Amino acid sequence: MQIAALLTGRGNNTLTDKNVLPVLERPLLSYPANAAKSSKFINSLWVSSDCEKILNAAETYEYKRIKRPEELALPTSQHIDAIDHALKVMTENGAQPKILVVMLANSVTIKTEWIDACIELLLNDNHATAAVPVYQEMDHHPFRCKRLNKDGYLEPFFDFSNQFISTNRQDLTPAYFLSHNFWVLNLDTIDRAKGQKPWTFMGDKIKHFEVEEAFDVHSLEDIQKSEEWLIKNNIV
Repeated sequence: MQIAALLTGRGNNTLTDKNVLPVLERPLLSYPANAAKSSKFINSLWVSSDCEKILNAAETYEYKRIKRPEELALPTSQHIDAIDHALKVMTENGAQPKILVVMLANSVTIKTEWIDACIELLLNDNHATAAVPVYQEMDHHPFRCKRLNKDGYLEPFFDFSNQFISTNRQDLTPAYFLSHNFWVLNLDTIDRAKGQKPWTFMGDKIKHFEVEEAFDVHSLEDIQKSEEWLIKNNIV
């Protein structure tokens, strides 16, 4: 079975060149790149970007280049379009992956064992459309969120008519949030028409793999946080 890794990152960011900034003397993207490269399942490595610095850096880790069109690398661009463009290029080059591991180049919080565990979830479930890392967060539970109504007052996001909603976090159904460090997609089973919004490219039968912590890099402070996480997890 062809299982491909797709490293994604664009050059148009608020933090200039963040995907290739040095983290413990290596480019940021090297950590997700190496995590996938060390997988016992992945047999094809690709990188999608509009930025030559990103493409060149990933190429040193044996990733095949996919030059992303500028219109797919804007702040308003959708990840699904970059994925589709990459899959088209893969097909043109003779690759037909059944499972696609999509990684964000601006996150070091990716472990090889996490990737392999998510791939195994798909291999062991013929109906699953995706497997993703998640973390449980009860402080920011959806039932505890508010929005502004047309009069400028706070109100619930949901209609709780005739329902009792506990103020105690522990009484609520566990809430899971996507880590967004990587996604593992089963390209054979996904039906995007049934996909869960807003990430319809994951389909509607999504398996979860719980992790304690994952975060992206958006600032120089996040670079320091990344270095601390890598040292703590013995990834150097």
